[in-house]
Amino acid sequence: MQLRPYQNEAKNAVFSEWESGNLKTLLVLPTGCGKTIVFAKITEECVRRGDRVLILAHRGELLDQAADKIQKATGLNSSVEKAEQSCIGSWNRVVVGSVQTLMREKRLSNFDSDYFDTIIIDEAHHSISDSYQRVLEHFDNAKVLGVTATPDRGDMKNLGTVFDSLAYEYTLPKAIKEGYLSPIKAVTIPLKLDLSGVATQAGDLKASDIDTALDPYLYQIAEEMKKYCKDRKTVVFLPLVKTSQKFRDILNEKGFKAAEVNGNSEDRAEILQDFENDKYNVLCNSMLLTEGWDCPSVDCVVVLRPTKVRGLYCQMVGRGTRLAPNKTELLLLDFLWHTERHELCRPAHLICDNEEVAQKMTENLSEQAGYPIDIEEAEEKASEDVVAQREEALANQLAEMRTRKRKLVDPLQYEMSIQAQDLAGYVPAFGWECSPPTDKQKAKLEKLGIFPDEIQSAGKAKLILDRLEKRRIEGLTTPKQIRMLESRGFQHVGKWQFDEASALISRIAANGWRTPKNINPKTYVPQSEVNTVGLT
Repeated sequence: MQLRPYQNEAKNAVFSEWESGNLKTLLVLPTGCGKTIVFAKITEECVRRGDRVLILAHRGELLDQAADKIQKATGLNSSVEKAEQSCIGSWNRVVVGSVQTLMREKRLSNFDSDYFDTIIIDEAHHSISDSYQRVLEHFDNAKVLGVTATPDRGDMKNLGTVFDSLAYEYTLPKAIKEGYLSPIKAVTIPLKLDLSGVATQAGDLKASDIDTALDPYLYQIAEEMKKYCKDRKTVVFLPLVKTSQKFRDILNEKGFKAAEVNGNSEDRAEILQDFENDKYNVLCNSMLLTEGWDCPSVDCVVVLRPTKVRGLYCQMVGRGTRLAPNKTELLLLDFLWHTERHELCRPAHLICDNEEVAQKMTENLSEQAGYPIDIEEAEEKASEDVVAQREEALANQLAEMRTRKRKLVDPLQYEMSIQAQDLAGYVPAFGWECSPPTDKQKAKLEKLGIFPDEIQSAGKAKLILDRLEKRRIEGLTTPKQIRMLESRGFQHVGKWQFDEASALISRIAANGWRTPKNINPKTYVPQSEVNTVGLT
């Protein structure tokens, strides 16, 4: 089985991290991008190098899925460490193990601490829990790989206490752009649901409170669904089993062919198969289908279980992001949740790294309620709006920065000039990233024209240095060129080509370091941008 280019990059990045001494590393791939295939191939390479590998997960379906995928992708058979099944005495070099079983002291005592050379944790956002930590502490010399879908910043900070580094991250926008996941269109439903009385429990909204708040709106929601997903294959996520069953009945009253599954459904496998075979066109569930279930033909997701946890939200939406024949996009129904105390995940959080952009995108989508909007286009528009707002709000501050008599560019001015949202919204996650910039980093930043004193973390310093190198390779302007030209009133010099900036500086120098009279800095546009506008 041939890996896709990004999957191959991910595999190589993991081994590179291990070889550089980061023995606990993390791999982030969006739902639907083949994380099981990637760690199957990593497992194969580890076995080839003589390792014994443990695949660790918290649910039986994930273990079965991992064993099946490893066998199909590599030909390697797996032993099982779960309940009464044990891998002790097996010839297999791969073991799929239940964390609930292995965490027990009696079970762990059967294994020497060096029994496993490599441990791979599926759905690694769970690895912060005590049960996983007991297993990792017992096999304390093993290389560890955690695999997860896109986590939120809170998760990343927590995962930073378990893992030494992030080996590789493939983002949802990139996966959509490169054709590996389905485009997503979000439609804001102009139905206001009041969640102001919902409490928080264990860091998220309390399911029973959501259930109480949601119940009065179920018939209205079903009516709205008739407008948008009558001819679509839809998965609906609800807070509790009884509500999921009630909503199934309401949908059937409204003319849908709806079914419901939950953890106690004896005919669950049959219902899922019937849904896949189009006997039903709506599947209601109470958070059962967030992990380990795939049905690529799903082309509509309705989230009636609002959440503050981005990882959970991504898991729900991820049930519909896979590609399938004749599928043009995933439609995501987003309701106007009214809440005074909670920051809820919305479609914007699938694609926006910056919270300010996410808020603006959510605001823009709400203003276009009832119309499906491509989330990539919506994010681009929100980014432009935020940049414009920032430029207006920071005009005085930037004007002051530009007039400072220093040879170096302030980091904020640099970020604004090159319009780097990822730099502006950066939050350090791992321990080394949080520490202050090193003297070596400061010296290099200063040499390249950046004022380093206002950069607070080593992670931010590395990000800026990486961006400077990338821009050098792409032939874009240097910080010193930006400082020199923007101090004379030229706009957005960070987007110019190096050669164009250099030529203009030479003209100014030849004119006695005065801007030529036939050039207006506020309206000046480099030739490459003129050509680009002409082409479009």
